[in-house]
Amino acid sequence: MKILKYLFFLLLILFIAGAIYFATKDGTYEVEESQIIKAPVNLVFDKVNNYKTWENWGPWNKDDPTMVFSYPEKTSGEGASYSWNGKDVDGSMRTTAVIENQRLEQDITFITPAGERNAHVYWQFEEVDGGTKVTWGIRGEHTLMDKAYFTLMSYDFDADMRTMYKSGLTSLDESVLDDMQVYTVTINGITQYSGGFYMYVTTSTTIDAARGKIKEMIPQVQRYMEGNNITISGKPLTIYNSRDINNNSAIISSGIPTTSQIIVAEDSSILCGFMPSYSVIKTTLKGDYKNLKEAWSSTEAYLAKNNFVPAQNSYPFEIYVVGPEDNPNPAAWITELYIPVTIEDIIGESL
Repeated sequence: MKILKYLFFLLLILFIAGAIYFATKDGTYEVEESQIIKAPVNLVFDKVNNYKTWENWGPWNKDDPTMVFSYPEKTSGEGASYSWNGKDVDGSMRTTAVIENQRLEQDITFITPAGERNAHVYWQFEEVDGGTKVTWGIRGEHTLMDKAYFTLMSYDFDADMRTMYKSGLTSLDESVLDDMQVYTVTINGITQYSGGFYMYVTTSTTIDAARGKIKEMIPQVQRYMEGNNITISGKPLTIYNSRDINNNSAIISSGIPTTSQIIVAEDSSILCGFMPSYSVIKTTLKGDYKNLKEAWSSTEAYLAKNNFVPAQNSYPFEIYVVGPEDNPNPAAWITELYIPVTIEDIIGESL
């Protein structure tokens, strides 16, 4: 019996010593990872701010594809939350503070077989050259049981979290970029374009370089109009005065509508033109300008299929209804394409 007592006291001493050792061992932790995502800061922020997107890019889905997510009415902004049930761990998260396009603060709770664990999660969003620097971090304090388990099992909690956060940021990057690639081309068919006066500048260019030229020309016209108090009465446009796909060459005129004819100086590079009223075939591209080639091809195919003939002395043109200055997300840009056609074609179609 004495031996059993000695063993009991020895084990008790070891237990107490171990408890004292692990209790005095620092259990605080803070782990963070960063990545630059080639997207505007508001797009990245909005994606993270809405919990309904998390199950699409969250790294934990790879470890536990059986996870079931539950959402309340509010899933973005301060006070938003969501919860999940997993194979080994259940949990919930709530947003506690929001600085628009800059920072998010969140509290997270894990329900594990060993009990409840709580931590603080934070996100930092910083506009940098080429995109947005995203920092995802977590801080908290390990329980006595966790400190003992990690030590005895040689488990590197920080390294495991870093791996998970790196995976999550990569998936977030892919998800944001995928959203930016979404586009649609809609052939609207025959409609009427009312025409009017417009200020413009003309240049010759390669077709490949045309988009870059347009990006320079429209602000040039806008500065001229604003500097001379000329009324802007519509969205920017580009007229394709000529386009030779085989030789990769084009002459384009880019400008902005105005309310009346403007007399300009003889040496001015900015001119005033007039677009007559036309019956036109209209196509709408919603998405990045890089999809304009497909949009024009679809419009020209519609023209040929329906035996329409372009109106004499007319040129195809684009109107930029929503552009980068209105919304940084290319998927939200709206460009209208027009090809003027003859009245006879319209009458023939209606008969």
